[in-house]
Amino acid sequence: MHICGNRGLLIVIFSVFAGCFFLTRCNTSEKKESGGPLQYAEFAGSAACAKCHQDIFEKNSQTGHFLTSAIASQDLIKGSFEAGKNEYHFTPLSSVKMEKRNDSLLQVEYIMGKQKDDGKIDIVVGSGKKGQSYLSWKHNSLVQLPVTYFTPESTWTSSPGFQARKIAFNRVVTSRCLECHGTYFEITSPKGQHPETFDRKNIVYGVDCERCHGPGKEHVNFHLNNPEVKEAKYIVNTGSMSRQINLDLCGLCHQGGINKTQPSFSFKAGDNLLDYFVHSNIPLQTGGIDVHGNQLGLLSQSKCYTSSDMTCQSCHSVHEKEQGKTLLFSQRCMTCHTEGKSKLCGLTKTMGSIINNNCIDCHMPRQQSHSIAVYTEGADVPTPVKMRTHYVAIYKDESNKMREFLKSGHAK
Repeated sequence: MHICGNRGLLIVIFSVFAGCFFLTRCNTSEKKESGGPLQYAEFAGSAACAKCHQDIFEKNSQTGHFLTSAIASQDLIKGSFEAGKNEYHFTPLSSVKMEKRNDSLLQVEYIMGKQKDDGKIDIVVGSGKKGQSYLSWKHNSLVQLPVTYFTPESTWTSSPGFQARKIAFNRVVTSRCLECHGTYFEITSPKGQHPETFDRKNIVYGVDCERCHGPGKEHVNFHLNNPEVKEAKYIVNTGSMSRQINLDLCGLCHQGGINKTQPSFSFKAGDNLLDYFVHSNIPLQTGGIDVHGNQLGLLSQSKCYTSSDMTCQSCHSVHEKEQGKTLLFSQRCMTCHTEGKSKLCGLTKTMGSIINNNCIDCHMPRQQSHSIAVYTEGADVPTPVKMRTHYVAIYKDESNKMREFLKSGHAK
Protein backbone atom coordinates (compact mmCIF):
# COMPACT_ATOMS: atom_id res chain seq x y z
CA MET A 1 0.00 0.00 0.00
CA HIS A 2 2.98 2.30 0.26
CA ILE A 3 3.04 3.93 -3.16
CA CYS A 4 6.55 4.84 -4.19
CA GLY A 5 8.24 6.05 -1.06
CA ASN A 6 10.72 8.89 -1.22
CA ARG A 7 13.64 6.47 -1.12
CA GLY A 8 12.69 5.34 -4.60
CA LEU A 9 12.85 1.66 -3.88
CA LEU A 10 11.23 -0.89 -6.14
CA ILE A 11 8.03 -2.57 -5.07
CA VAL A 12 6.89 -5.65 -5.29
CA ILE A 13 3.35 -6.44 -3.98
CA PHE A 14 2.38 -8.08 -4.04
CA SER A 15 1.62 -10.12 -1.88
CA VAL A 16 2.51 -12.20 -3.63
CA PHE A 17 1.16 -13.04 -3.76
CA ALA A 18 -2.10 -12.60 -2.62
CA GLY A 19 -2.74 -9.45 -2.80
CA CYS A 20 0.27 -7.50 -2.56
CA PHE A 21 -1.49 -4.56 -1.31
CA PHE A 22 1.62 -2.59 -0.45
CA LEU A 23 3.11 -0.65 -3.33
CA THR A 24 6.70 0.04 -2.41
CA ARG A 25 10.22 0.07 -3.67
CA CYS A 26 9.40 1.94 -6.84
CA ASN A 27 12.24 3.38 -8.88
CA THR A 28 11.72 5.83 -11.68
CA SER A 29 15.23 6.53 -13.00
CA GLU A 30 15.63 5.95 -16.74
CA LYS A 31 18.97 5.56 -18.51
CA LYS A 32 18.20 4.77 -22.12
CA GLU A 33 15.42 4.82 -24.63
CA SER A 34 13.70 1.71 -25.91
CA GLY A 35 11.32 0.87 -28.68
CA GLY A 36 8.66 2.31 -26.41
CA PRO A 37 5.98 0.92 -24.15
CA LEU A 38 3.26 -1.46 -25.20
CA GLN A 39 0.08 -0.09 -26.75
CA TYR A 40 -3.41 -0.48 -25.33
CA ALA A 41 -4.68 -1.61 -28.74
CA GLU A 42 -2.53 -4.76 -28.42
CA PHE A 43 -4.56 -6.06 -25.45
CA ALA A 44 -7.67 -8.20 -25.68
CA GLY A 45 -8.60 -8.18 -21.98
CA SER A 46 -8.70 -11.32 -19.86
CA ALA A 47 -12.42 -11.83 -20.46
CA ALA A 48 -11.54 -12.67 -24.07
CA CYS A 49 -9.33 -15.51 -22.79
CA ALA A 50 -12.34 -17.10 -21.09
CA LYS A 51 -13.85 -18.01 -24.44
CA CYS A 52 -11.30 -20.81 -24.87
CA HIS A 53 -9.78 -21.11 -21.38
CA GLN A 54 -12.83 -20.89 -19.11
CA ASP A 55 -11.54 -23.09 -16.27
CA ILE A 56 -8.15 -21.35 -16.08
CA PHE A 57 -9.80 -17.94 -16.31
CA GLU A 58 -12.23 -18.64 -13.46
CA LYS A 59 -9.49 -19.99 -11.17
CA ASN A 60 -7.09 -17.19 -12.03
CA SER A 61 -9.73 -14.53 -11.31
CA GLN A 62 -9.59 -15.53 -7.63
CA THR A 63 -5.84 -15.06 -7.25
CA GLY A 64 -4.06 -12.22 -5.51
CA HIS A 65 -2.34 -11.32 -8.76
CA PHE A 66 -5.60 -10.85 -10.62
CA LEU A 67 -7.17 -8.89 -7.74
CA THR A 68 -4.22 -6.61 -7.08
CA SER A 69 -5.97 -3.62 -8.68
CA ALA A 70 -9.50 -2.81 -9.75
CA ILE A 71 -11.93 0.04 -10.23
CA ALA A 72 -13.24 0.86 -6.76
CA SER A 73 -16.67 -0.27 -5.61
CA GLN A 74 -18.13 -0.68 -2.15
CA ASP A 75 -18.30 -4.44 -2.68
CA LEU A 76 -14.54 -4.59 -3.27
CA ILE A 77 -13.50 -2.39 -0.34
CA LYS A 78 -12.89 -4.49 2.76
CA GLY A 79 -13.36 -1.78 5.40
CA SER A 80 -16.67 -0.49 6.70
CA PHE A 81 -18.40 2.77 5.73
CA GLU A 82 -20.84 2.39 8.63
CA ALA A 83 -20.89 5.24 11.15
CA GLY A 84 -18.70 4.39 14.13
CA LYS A 85 -16.61 1.97 12.06
CA ASN A 86 -15.53 4.26 9.24
CA GLU A 87 -13.05 6.59 10.91
CA TYR A 88 -9.31 6.65 11.58
CA HIS A 89 -7.93 9.27 13.99
CA PHE A 90 -4.47 10.60 13.15
CA THR A 91 -4.61 12.82 16.28
CA PRO A 92 -7.32 13.55 18.87
CA LEU A 93 -8.34 16.54 16.73
CA SER A 94 -7.87 15.19 13.18
CA SER A 95 -9.29 12.16 11.43
CA VAL A 96 -10.25 10.68 8.10
CA LYS A 97 -13.69 9.20 7.55
CA MET A 98 -14.69 6.79 4.81
CA GLU A 99 -17.96 8.12 3.41
CA LYS A 100 -20.38 7.40 0.61
CA ARG A 101 -21.85 10.52 -0.99
CA ASN A 102 -24.23 9.98 -3.87
CA ASP A 103 -22.32 7.60 -6.16
CA SER A 104 -18.87 8.44 -4.80
CA LEU A 105 -16.77 6.69 -2.17
CA LEU A 106 -14.53 9.16 -0.36
CA GLN A 107 -11.85 9.56 2.26
CA VAL A 108 -12.68 12.84 4.02
CA GLU A 109 -10.35 14.77 6.32
CA TYR A 110 -11.82 16.47 9.39
CA ILE A 111 -10.05 18.91 11.71
CA MET A 112 -11.95 19.56 14.93
CA GLY A 113 -15.07 18.24 13.26
CA LYS A 114 -14.83 20.48 10.19
CA GLN A 115 -14.12 19.12 6.73
CA LYS A 116 -10.76 20.22 5.35
CA ASP A 117 -9.93 17.98 2.38
CA ASP A 118 -11.09 14.81 0.65
CA GLY A 119 -10.15 12.30 -2.00
CA LYS A 120 -12.37 10.05 -4.08
CA ILE A 121 -11.58 6.35 -3.89
CA ASP A 122 -11.15 5.51 -7.57
CA ILE A 123 -8.89 2.46 -7.57
CA VAL A 124 -8.51 -0.38 -5.06
CA VAL A 125 -4.99 -1.80 -4.78
CA GLY A 126 -4.51 -5.15 -3.07
CA SER A 127 -6.53 -8.34 -2.95
CA GLY A 128 -7.32 -7.84 0.73
CA LYS A 129 -5.37 -10.81 2.03
CA LYS A 130 -3.07 -8.47 3.92
CA GLY A 131 -4.97 -5.29 3.23
CA GLN A 132 -5.89 -2.68 0.68
CA SER A 133 -4.76 0.77 -0.32
CA TYR A 134 -6.72 3.27 -2.36
CA LEU A 135 -5.82 5.59 -5.23
CA SER A 136 -7.51 8.78 -6.35
CA TRP A 137 -7.44 10.56 -9.69
CA LYS A 138 -6.20 14.16 -9.54
CA HIS A 139 -6.81 15.42 -13.04
CA ASN A 140 -5.05 12.61 -14.95
CA SER A 141 -2.47 11.78 -12.30
CA LEU A 142 -2.88 9.37 -9.40
CA VAL A 143 -2.27 9.86 -5.69
CA GLN A 144 -2.42 7.43 -2.79
CA LEU A 145 -5.01 8.16 -0.12
CA PRO A 146 -3.92 8.41 3.54
CA VAL A 147 -5.97 5.57 5.03
CA THR A 148 -5.56 1.87 4.34
CA TYR A 149 -7.49 -1.21 5.42
CA PHE A 150 -5.24 -3.56 7.39
CA THR A 151 -6.59 -7.11 7.29
CA PRO A 152 -4.56 -8.67 10.17
CA GLU A 153 -6.18 -6.20 12.58
CA SER A 154 -9.49 -5.88 10.66
CA THR A 155 -9.30 -2.13 10.93
CA TRP A 156 -8.50 1.13 9.18
CA THR A 157 -4.92 2.33 9.62
CA SER A 158 -2.62 4.96 8.20
CA SER A 159 -1.26 4.01 4.80
CA PRO A 160 2.29 2.59 4.93
CA GLY A 161 4.96 5.23 4.54
CA PHE A 162 2.69 8.07 5.66
CA GLN A 163 3.66 10.06 8.72
CA ALA A 164 1.89 8.86 11.83
CA ARG A 165 0.21 12.16 12.70
CA LYS A 166 -0.01 13.91 9.33
CA ILE A 167 -2.84 13.64 6.81
CA ALA A 168 -1.87 14.08 3.16
CA PHE A 169 -3.72 13.79 -0.13
CA ASN A 170 -0.81 14.50 -2.46
CA ARG A 171 1.33 11.37 -2.49
CA VAL A 172 2.01 10.78 -6.17
CA VAL A 173 1.80 7.32 -7.74
CA THR A 174 4.27 6.59 -10.54
CA SER A 175 4.14 4.25 -13.50
CA ARG A 176 6.76 1.99 -11.91
CA CYS A 177 4.42 1.41 -8.98
CA LEU A 178 1.54 0.67 -11.33
CA GLU A 179 3.66 -1.70 -13.41
CA CYS A 180 3.54 -4.25 -10.58
CA HIS A 181 -0.13 -3.75 -9.73
CA GLY A 182 -1.60 -3.64 -13.19
CA THR A 183 -1.22 -5.23 -16.58
CA TYR A 184 -1.24 -1.93 -18.43
CA PHE A 185 -1.63 1.81 -17.75
CA GLU A 186 -1.19 4.08 -20.76
CA ILE A 187 1.24 6.89 -19.93
CA THR A 188 0.31 10.18 -21.60
CA SER A 189 2.92 12.52 -20.13
CA PRO A 190 6.28 13.19 -21.78
CA LYS A 191 9.43 11.68 -20.31
CA GLY A 192 10.56 13.42 -17.17
CA GLN A 193 7.26 15.08 -16.33
CA HIS A 194 6.24 14.84 -12.71
CA PRO A 195 3.63 13.87 -11.82
CA GLU A 196 3.02 11.46 -14.66
CA THR A 197 -0.36 11.40 -16.33
CA PHE A 198 -2.35 8.44 -17.63
CA ASP A 199 -5.25 7.77 -19.97
CA ARG A 200 -8.08 6.74 -17.65
CA LYS A 201 -9.75 4.69 -20.38
CA ASN A 202 -6.70 2.75 -21.53
CA ILE A 203 -6.03 0.60 -18.47
CA VAL A 204 -5.90 -3.17 -17.94
CA TYR A 205 -6.35 -3.70 -14.20
CA GLY A 206 -4.85 -6.53 -12.17
CA VAL A 207 -1.94 -8.75 -13.05
CA ASP A 208 -3.92 -10.83 -15.50
CA CYS A 209 -3.37 -13.29 -18.35
CA GLU A 210 -1.69 -10.75 -20.63
CA ARG A 211 0.84 -9.62 -18.05
CA CYS A 212 2.39 -13.10 -18.07
CA HIS A 213 1.60 -14.24 -21.61
CA GLY A 214 1.92 -10.95 -23.46
CA PRO A 215 -0.76 -8.85 -25.16
CA GLY A 216 -3.30 -11.21 -26.66
CA LYS A 217 -5.46 -9.36 -29.15
CA GLU A 218 -3.70 -10.80 -32.19
CA HIS A 219 -3.80 -14.27 -30.59
CA VAL A 220 -7.53 -14.04 -29.88
CA ASN A 221 -8.41 -12.71 -33.32
CA PHE A 222 -6.38 -15.38 -35.08
CA HIS A 223 -7.90 -18.32 -33.21
CA LEU A 224 -11.45 -17.00 -33.42
CA ASN A 225 -11.02 -16.82 -37.19
CA ASN A 226 -9.06 -20.09 -37.42
CA PRO A 227 -10.63 -22.47 -34.87
CA GLU A 228 -9.13 -25.50 -36.62
CA VAL A 229 -5.59 -24.38 -35.69
CA LYS A 230 -4.69 -25.97 -32.34
CA GLU A 231 -1.16 -24.64 -31.99
CA ALA A 232 -1.18 -21.39 -30.00
CA LYS A 233 -0.21 -18.45 -32.20
CA TYR A 234 0.87 -14.93 -31.28
CA ILE A 235 1.08 -15.58 -27.55
CA VAL A 236 3.88 -16.40 -25.11
CA ASN A 237 3.96 -19.94 -23.72
CA THR A 238 5.78 -19.63 -20.39
CA GLY A 239 6.36 -23.38 -20.37
CA SER A 240 8.73 -23.05 -23.31
CA MET A 241 10.84 -20.28 -21.77
CA SER A 242 14.37 -20.80 -20.57
CA ARG A 243 14.89 -20.84 -16.83
CA GLN A 244 16.32 -17.32 -16.75
CA ILE A 245 13.61 -15.79 -18.92
CA ASN A 246 11.00 -17.49 -16.76
CA LEU A 247 12.58 -16.03 -13.64
CA ASP A 248 12.82 -12.62 -15.33
CA LEU A 249 9.06 -12.60 -15.82
CA CYS A 250 8.48 -12.95 -12.07
CA GLY A 251 11.49 -10.77 -11.32
CA LEU A 252 9.81 -7.72 -12.85
CA CYS A 253 7.90 -7.37 -9.57
CA HIS A 254 9.49 -9.88 -7.22
CA GLN A 255 13.16 -8.93 -7.54
CA GLY A 256 13.87 -5.78 -5.57
CA GLY A 257 16.98 -3.74 -6.11
CA ILE A 258 16.51 -3.20 -9.83
CA ASN A 259 16.24 0.21 -11.45
CA LYS A 260 14.41 0.75 -14.71
CA THR A 261 16.31 1.96 -17.75
CA GLN A 262 13.35 2.05 -20.12
CA PRO A 263 9.77 3.31 -19.79
CA SER A 264 7.35 1.38 -17.61
CA PHE A 265 5.16 -1.12 -19.47
CA SER A 266 7.91 -1.75 -22.04
CA PHE A 267 8.94 -5.12 -20.60
CA LYS A 268 6.74 -8.01 -21.70
CA ALA A 269 6.67 -11.76 -21.25
CA GLY A 270 9.63 -13.43 -22.94
CA ASP A 271 11.93 -10.42 -22.62
CA ASN A 272 15.28 -10.32 -20.84
CA LEU A 273 14.82 -8.26 -17.68
CA LEU A 274 18.31 -6.75 -17.93
CA ASP A 275 17.34 -5.15 -21.25
CA TYR A 276 14.95 -2.98 -19.25
CA PHE A 277 16.47 -2.79 -15.77
CA VAL A 278 19.86 -2.72 -14.06
CA HIS A 279 20.71 -4.13 -10.69
CA SER A 280 21.34 -1.62 -7.94
CA ASN A 281 24.75 -1.56 -6.26
CA ILE A 282 23.30 -2.84 -3.00
CA PRO A 283 25.09 -6.07 -1.96
CA LEU A 284 22.80 -9.09 -2.22
CA GLN A 285 22.88 -10.45 1.30
CA THR A 286 19.93 -12.18 2.91
CA GLY A 287 20.09 -10.00 6.01
CA GLY A 288 19.58 -6.90 3.90
CA ILE A 289 16.78 -8.24 1.70
CA ASP A 290 13.31 -7.42 2.89
CA VAL A 291 10.67 -10.15 2.81
CA HIS A 292 8.43 -7.75 0.90
CA GLY A 293 9.30 -7.15 -2.71
CA ASN A 294 12.35 -9.34 -3.26
CA GLN A 295 11.23 -12.93 -3.02
CA LEU A 296 13.47 -13.86 -5.93
CA GLY A 297 16.48 -12.25 -4.29
CA LEU A 298 15.93 -14.32 -1.16
CA LEU A 299 15.23 -17.51 -3.10
CA SER A 300 18.41 -17.09 -5.15
CA GLN A 301 20.45 -17.30 -1.93
CA SER A 302 18.82 -20.60 -0.96
CA LYS A 303 20.43 -23.98 -1.45
CA CYS A 304 17.22 -25.29 -3.01
CA TYR A 305 17.70 -22.77 -5.78
CA THR A 306 21.45 -22.96 -6.25
CA SER A 307 21.51 -26.75 -6.39
CA SER A 308 18.65 -27.20 -8.85
CA ASP A 309 16.98 -25.73 -11.91
CA MET A 310 13.91 -24.62 -10.02
CA THR A 311 11.91 -21.53 -10.95
CA CYS A 312 9.08 -19.76 -9.15
CA GLN A 313 6.65 -22.05 -10.94
CA SER A 314 8.28 -25.10 -9.39
CA CYS A 315 6.37 -24.21 -6.24
CA HIS A 316 3.62 -21.85 -7.39
CA SER A 317 0.72 -22.64 -9.68
CA VAL A 318 0.04 -19.04 -10.70
CA HIS A 319 -3.36 -19.81 -12.22
CA GLU A 320 -4.85 -20.82 -8.87
CA LYS A 321 -5.40 -19.30 -5.45
CA GLU A 322 -3.09 -21.24 -3.14
CA GLN A 323 -2.47 -18.92 -0.20
CA GLY A 324 -2.46 -20.68 3.14
CA LYS A 325 -2.21 -24.20 1.70
CA THR A 326 0.84 -25.27 3.67
CA LEU A 327 0.23 -28.96 3.00
CA LEU A 328 0.13 -28.37 -0.75
CA PHE A 329 3.40 -26.42 -0.74
CA SER A 330 5.00 -28.99 1.55
CA GLN A 331 4.06 -31.74 -0.88
CA ARG A 332 5.89 -29.79 -3.55
CA CYS A 333 8.94 -29.65 -1.30
CA MET A 334 8.74 -33.42 -0.99
CA THR A 335 8.96 -33.91 -4.75
CA CYS A 336 12.67 -33.20 -4.29
CA HIS A 337 13.26 -33.98 -0.61
CA THR A 338 12.60 -37.69 -0.74
CA GLU A 339 14.90 -40.50 0.24
CA GLY A 340 17.54 -41.15 -2.37
CA LYS A 341 16.80 -37.93 -4.21
CA SER A 342 17.72 -35.13 -1.83
CA LYS A 343 18.40 -34.49 1.83
CA LEU A 344 15.53 -35.43 4.14
CA CYS A 345 14.31 -33.26 6.98
CA GLY A 346 16.34 -33.98 10.12
CA LEU A 347 13.18 -34.18 12.24
CA THR A 348 11.81 -37.10 10.21
CA LYS A 349 13.77 -39.61 12.28
CA THR A 350 12.33 -38.41 15.58
CA MET A 351 8.91 -37.08 14.57
CA GLY A 352 8.00 -39.41 11.71
CA SER A 353 6.42 -38.56 8.38
CA ILE A 354 3.95 -36.12 9.97
CA ILE A 355 6.70 -33.51 9.86
CA ASN A 356 6.39 -33.55 6.08
CA ASN A 357 2.93 -31.99 6.28
CA ASN A 358 4.37 -28.57 7.03
CA CYS A 359 7.81 -27.85 5.67
CA ILE A 360 6.88 -24.21 5.12
CA ASP A 361 6.53 -22.89 8.65
CA CYS A 362 9.90 -24.35 9.61
CA HIS A 363 11.95 -23.48 6.53
CA MET A 364 10.11 -20.42 5.17
CA PRO A 365 8.66 -18.75 8.28
CA ARG A 366 6.74 -15.50 8.25
CA GLN A 367 8.98 -12.58 9.11
CA GLN A 368 8.42 -8.91 9.75
CA SER A 369 8.93 -6.55 6.85
CA HIS A 370 11.39 -3.73 7.50
CA SER A 371 9.88 -1.55 4.79
CA ILE A 372 6.13 -2.05 5.23
CA ALA A 373 4.38 -1.03 8.43
CA VAL A 374 1.18 0.76 9.41
CA TYR A 375 0.13 2.82 12.40
CA THR A 376 -2.97 1.54 14.12
CA GLU A 377 -5.04 4.21 15.82
CA GLY A 378 -3.25 5.77 18.80
CA ALA A 379 -0.07 3.74 18.33
CA ASP A 380 3.34 5.39 18.54
CA VAL A 381 5.11 2.38 17.06
CA PRO A 382 4.15 1.02 13.63
CA THR A 383 2.92 -2.53 13.17
CA PRO A 384 5.03 -4.34 10.56
CA VAL A 385 3.48 -6.64 8.03
CA LYS A 386 4.53 -10.27 8.22
CA MET A 387 5.31 -12.10 5.01
CA ARG A 388 6.74 -15.52 4.30
CA THR A 389 10.45 -15.39 3.62
CA HIS A 390 11.71 -17.02 0.45
CA TYR A 391 15.14 -17.66 1.91
CA VAL A 392 14.76 -21.42 2.37
CA ALA A 393 16.94 -22.43 5.29
CA ILE A 394 17.03 -24.01 8.75
CA TYR A 395 15.49 -21.74 11.37
CA LYS A 396 16.17 -23.42 14.71
CA ASP A 397 13.62 -21.44 16.69
CA GLU A 398 10.89 -22.24 14.22
CA SER A 399 11.88 -25.90 14.14
CA ASN A 400 11.69 -26.04 17.93
CA LYS A 401 8.23 -24.47 17.85
CA MET A 402 7.06 -27.04 15.33
CA ARG A 403 8.54 -29.89 17.36
CA GLU A 404 6.71 -28.76 20.50
CA PHE A 405 3.49 -28.21 18.54
CA LEU A 406 3.59 -31.74 17.17
CA LYS A 407 4.49 -33.24 20.56
CA SER A 408 1.50 -31.48 22.12
CA GLY A 409 -0.80 -33.50 19.89
CA HIS A 410 -2.36 -30.53 18.12
CA ALA A 411 -1.41 -31.91 14.72
CA LYS A 412 -2.35 -35.29 13.34
